[in-house]
Amino acid sequence: MSEPHTHATHPEIVKRLKRAEGHLKSVIAMIESGKPCLDIAQQLSAVEKAITNAKRTLIQDHLDHCLDETVGPLNRDQRHSIDEFKTIAKYL
Repeated sequence: MSEPHTHATHPEIVKRLKRAEGHLKSVIAMIESGKPCLDIAQQLSAVEKAITNAKRTLIQDHLDHCLDETVGPLNRDQRHSIDEFKTIAKYL
């Protein structure tokens, strides 16, 4: 069995996802109680943004730590390519 894989950002990601989970439950209640579609769509957008931000943080953290550990020391040109990859990944 492998060791737990954790990063410093994981507690914050869990916190964000739990908040999104509560928000999503509120959206479900809005639908069940017949709230206006515009209000529901706005709230769903907020839930979606929270999940996207949690995912982005997780991926960026992984790139910043796991990728560097895997590739090890690099010369300047190689390091530039890795740094460029990390930067462009922020736009995913």
